[in-house]
Amino acid sequence: MRPHGTPVALLAAACLLLLGSCALSRVEEAKSPERLFLGSLGLSGRPRPAGSQQPGRHVPSALWRMFRRSEGDHAEESDPCTVSEYGVRGNIIRYVQDQGRLVSGWSSSCRACLEKQLYFNMSVLQPVELLSLAQLEITFHWKLLQGPRALSVSLYQVIRATLRGADPQAGRRLLLSQSVRLQHEPTSVAVDLTALAEGWRKPGRNYGLLLELLPLDAEPEELLPFHPGNSLPLEPASALPLVQASLVAVSLNPHQCRSGRRRRRSAVHLPVTPSNVCKARRLYIDFKDVGWQDWIIAPQGYMANYCHGECPFPLSESLNGTNHAILQTLVHSLDPHGTPQPCCVPIHLSPISMLYYDNNDNVVLRHYQDMVVDECGCR
Repeated sequence: MRPHGTPVALLAAACLLLLGSCALSRVEEAKSPERLFLGSLGLSGRPRPAGSQQPGRHVPSALWRMFRRSEGDHAEESDPCTVSEYGVRGNIIRYVQDQGRLVSGWSSSCRACLEKQLYFNMSVLQPVELLSLAQLEITFHWKLLQGPRALSVSLYQVIRATLRGADPQAGRRLLLSQSVRLQHEPTSVAVDLTALAEGWRKPGRNYGLLLELLPLDAEPEELLPFHPGNSLPLEPASALPLVQASLVAVSLNPHQCRSGRRRRRSAVHLPVTPSNVCKARRLYIDFKDVGWQDWIIAPQGYMANYCHGECPFPLSESLNGTNHAILQTLVHSLDPHGTPQPCCVPIHLSPISMLYYDNNDNVVLRHYQDMVVDECGCR
């Protein structure tokens, strides 16, 4: 059940909830409820990711699991400021997409090698965010029914740009060297790049990475160059797997995260009883109503609720009034024109999790405090 109203009215109610004010200014904020709401979510503007329009757009399964766990029956037992899957503090999890390119079909330093540049834009993190973890995940998908194969995988940090003809080894530093046995199921390699990614947040410090692959059980003439789009082999007979790379970045926005367990969302089951006394009322915000379904993956909407009603004299214990509110209602009863009643406002709120695309086509899981009104009181 949800009250009738325009999308703008729903957004205005959401802004009222998040900003904690008793009323919205009549002109300025009526024109920009979307901007205010997006700002409260840490977004500078409405995301319009191109990838969200692609049918079957991939959302990492790990993010789905984390989202469903945060929305599950035991969500109130978890700390929204900790990502238990990685054992670090954080309330924002991003899968930062690789923006690198094919360096060359053949490596100049290794005739049988194939090289791929990896580049991850760390400017998507806001300056206020504290980076807790940056983990590179490289996944090899073997598509052919030719049995297992092995690869020698080398990962380099590119320290500086090198001129054409210069020794390429002089501008790189080895981070990882290992062999990977490919099976029919996807095979993954994870590398902790937290310290390196922290440096990438500074302007002019990010030259990316270089991934070098050498098949250990194939002759060089069997190899075909990478397709520039996501390292896909050009021919079905190629001896190369499909290679995908992403950077899992976990960060903490200390201004939008408070320690403590989640509160149980009892307000979702608010009784529908007519009354003009201050209490929590049902409000369901459907993201489709405001045209945001193209960038919000999940949930499709949520029960936000809101506070409404009078704070009459004398304030009963059920109205959760402060001492100040009790005195204010007393003065209001003596001078109703000179002193207003206390405001009916949220006093207990609970968080929700949102899974969405940002403007860089990254998939983001973020935990937001104070999104659901559980209880109201007079203040």
